[in-house]
Amino acid sequence: MSSMPPAAEEPGGEVELAIAGMTCASCANRIERKLNKIDGVTATVNYATEKATVTYGEGIGTALLLDTVEQAGYSAALPQPASIGRRGGDSGAADDDPAAEDGPVRALRDRVIVSAVLSVPVIAMAMVPALQFTYWQWLSLTLAAPVIVWAGYPFHRAAWKNLRQGTATMDTLVSMGTLAALLWSLYALFLGTAGMPGMTHAFELTISRTDGAGNIYLEVGAGVVTFILLGRYFEARAKRTSGAALRALLELGAKDVAVLRGGREQRIPIGDLAVGDRFVVRPGEKIATDGRIVEGSSAVDASMVTGESVPVEVGPGDDVVGATVNAGGRLVIEARRVGADTQLAQMARMVEQAQTGKARAQRLADSISGVFVPIVIALAVATFGFWAGAGDSLAAAFTAAVAVLIVACPCALGLATPTALMVGTGRGAQLGILIKGPEVLETTRRIDTIVLDKTGTVTSGRMSLLDVVTADGEDRAQVLRLAGALEHASEHPIAQAIATGAAAEVGDLPEVEDFASIEGLGVQGIVQGIVPGTVTGGRDDAASHAVVVGRPSLLAEWSQPLPPVLEAAMAGATERGRTAVAVGWDGRARGVLVVADAIKPTSAEAITQLRELGLTPILLTGDHAAVARSVAAEVGIDPEHVIAGVLPADKVAHIQRLQAGGRRVAMVGDGVNDAAALAQADLGLSMGTGTDVAIEASDLTLVRGDLRAAPDAIRLSRRTLGTIRGNLFWAFAYNVALIPVAATGLLNPMLAGAAMAFSSVFVVSNSLRLRTFKAANSAPPAQSGPSDGPIMDDARSPRAVRS
Repeated sequence: MSSMPPAAEEPGGEVELAIAGMTCASCANRIERKLNKIDGVTATVNYATEKATVTYGEGIGTALLLDTVEQAGYSAALPQPASIGRRGGDSGAADDDPAAEDGPVRALRDRVIVSAVLSVPVIAMAMVPALQFTYWQWLSLTLAAPVIVWAGYPFHRAAWKNLRQGTATMDTLVSMGTLAALLWSLYALFLGTAGMPGMTHAFELTISRTDGAGNIYLEVGAGVVTFILLGRYFEARAKRTSGAALRALLELGAKDVAVLRGGREQRIPIGDLAVGDRFVVRPGEKIATDGRIVEGSSAVDASMVTGESVPVEVGPGDDVVGATVNAGGRLVIEARRVGADTQLAQMARMVEQAQTGKARAQRLADSISGVFVPIVIALAVATFGFWAGAGDSLAAAFTAAVAVLIVACPCALGLATPTALMVGTGRGAQLGILIKGPEVLETTRRIDTIVLDKTGTVTSGRMSLLDVVTADGEDRAQVLRLAGALEHASEHPIAQAIATGAAAEVGDLPEVEDFASIEGLGVQGIVQGIVPGTVTGGRDDAASHAVVVGRPSLLAEWSQPLPPVLEAAMAGATERGRTAVAVGWDGRARGVLVVADAIKPTSAEAITQLRELGLTPILLTGDHAAVARSVAAEVGIDPEHVIAGVLPADKVAHIQRLQAGGRRVAMVGDGVNDAAALAQADLGLSMGTGTDVAIEASDLTLVRGDLRAAPDAIRLSRRTLGTIRGNLFWAFAYNVALIPVAATGLLNPMLAGAAMAFSSVFVVSNSLRLRTFKAANSAPPAQSGPSDGPIMDDARSPRAVRS
C-alpha cells in the first residue's frame, strides 16, 4: 500500500477509500469500528462496493486513515479519479477495467469447479457403503486434501488474519472445522485403524461414545469448502457490477469531435477539446460536451438526460448538454464545460455517491457470526478440556471436540443464501426479472413507497400519433395521407411519429415536391392526392395540393385560420400535455394531429398491483407538469403524488426527502437521468428496455419493459427472502440442537456429518420450492384504452378535447 505523506495542517473533508481484503460483512463492521474510534472521524464501510466513505476533521489527514485500515488487517488506497471526471475521459485506473474486475471472479469460479470435481466422489464414497472398495479411504485423502488445503486457502488465510487481530468470523469456523476434519483423518489413517485394507464406514445413525480412531471425515471438510466457495462465487458475481454504472455512463459520451480550427473541421479525440472551442454536430450525432449553440437550428433529443419525452427545439444562444443527440440540422456549438465539469460527469458522481452511501445490507449468517463463531470455538475447546480432564483418552476428548466443530460447520448456512438465490433468480430470469444479489431481498421487505419515472417506464418513451381531429366535411384518410407524406420528408421526431402513424393506417404515402422546412414553425410542400400507380374514385383526391403542416401561426400566414373545432382540439391537447400540429391545404385548415408519448397498456394494471402490495406510487419526471398530470390521471396515481419538471439532481433530492421522512423508497426508471436516483433509493428497479447506466445502477432489472414486472419482482424477492430466512432458521436450529449432544461426547462425528448432509438436503429442497412461483400476469394485455399506442379516433369525436 502506498501512503501519502502526512499533512499536519491538512484540512478536513470527505474521502472515499478503496478497501481490499474483506471477505464478509463482519469485516466491514470491524474496519468501520476502527475508523470511528479516531476522534473527529465518521466512517461508513460498504461491503458490497468495497469502499469506505470517511468524513474527517482538520489535521487528521488521509495517511492516518489508510494506516488505520491496514492495522485492522486490510489494505486501503485512495482510488484514482473516475475516468469521467478527467478531461477527455481517458483513464488508466485499473478499477475501470472490466477485465481486472473479472479476474478475481474467474479465479474463484475455477476454484469452485476444481473443488466440486474432487469433492463429489469423496462425498459419494463416504455416504454410499457400496462404493467403498479396498483402499477407498486413501483415494478419498488424495482427492480431499487439495480441496481442504488449496481450495480452502482463502478461508485459512482469513482465519490466520483474524487470529492475529484477535477476532473470529465464519471464515475462522470454516477453517478450523475443515482443518480439524483433515488432521483427524490423517491421524486415523496413519496412527489409527482407518488406514487398514477393507475399512468401511457403516453409516450408522446411532449415538455412542467412540475414540474415532477408525473414522475419517474427509467428506465433511471437502464438502464444506466446496459449498461455502459456491456461495462466495455467487456473491462475487453480484458485486462485480458495482462499477459498471460509471463505465456505462462513460460510453454515453462522444469519443471524438469535429472541432473548427482555422476555419476548417478537424476530427480530434474528445480529450483534446477545450473550453471555448467550437465544434460541429451533424444530424444523428451526439453532442460532445456542454456548450452553447452559435450557428444552426435543430431539435435535440435530451430524453436520456432530462427525461423530457419531446425533443427540444434549439437555436443560436441556447445551451445544450453533452451526450444528447442532435435530431435535426447541422449545429455549431461553443464548448462551455468539459471533463469533470459537465452535467454527465456530475451525474456519474451522483451515481457513485449514492451507491457508496447505501445502508449496509448484511447477510444474516454474517451478522450472527460475530457471536456464533466464538461460542462454537469456546465450546470445542471446553469440550476437549473437560473430557481430557475427566480421565478420558486424548483421542476420545479430541473426537468430541471435532464433533462439535463439524456439527457447527456452516454447511447448511453456506447453502441457505446461494441456493435460494440461485433458484429465485433463475425463476426471476424466466419471468423477465433479474435480481442482483442477496442484499436486494432484504430491502424489498421494507419498502412502502415506489417512485416511478414517466418516460420509458410508465410510457413507451417514443412519440406516437394518438389522435386525428378533422374539420367538418373533411376525410380523415386524406388528412393522414397528405400530412403523413409531407412529414415523411422531415427528420424531426414528431414528424416521423406522424408519418409512421399515417403509413400504418392508410398504407403507402404519396410523393412530395418542393419540400421546405420553416424554422420553428413547420413544413410545406406539394403533395399528390394519391399514391402513384393507384386508382382513386374522387377527382379531388387525384389532384396535387399545396400542403402546410405545423403551428397554427404557419397556417395563418397562408390565410388558413383554424375553425372552432380544430381550435378546441389544439387547446385540449395542450391542456393534457400533448403536442398538436395543424394541417391545411388549398386555402383551408383541414385537421389537427395529436402526438404524444403513449402510455404503456399495462401501466394502469401495474399501479393497481403495486397498491395491493401496500406501496404508495409517486410519479417523478423531468417532463412538464401538464404531461405528468395527464399520465398520472390515466394510470391511477393521485394528483398530490405527481412531481414534475425535475432535473437529475432534483430526483435524488426528492428520493432523499422521502427517506428523511421515514419512508422506505423503491424507484423504477429507465434513463440516464434516473441512474443516480435508482442508486439512491433503498431499492432500484430498472426497465430492461432502458439504458445500460440505469440497469447497472439498479438492484432489480425488469427485462420485459413491462411495468407489471415490478410487482412480480417485489413479490418474488420477498418470497426468496422468506425462503432464505427459513433456511437459516433450520440451519441454526440444527446447530443449536446437536452442538450440546456433540459436546457431551455422544455424537459420532460421522453421524454429525450425516446430519449436516441432511440439513443441506433440507435447505436445497426448501429452496427448490421457489420454482413454483408464478407471475400475476402470464398473458400479454389486450390493446385497449385511450393511450395504448397509435389509435385513430373518429373525426367527429375528438378525444384530444375530452378531460
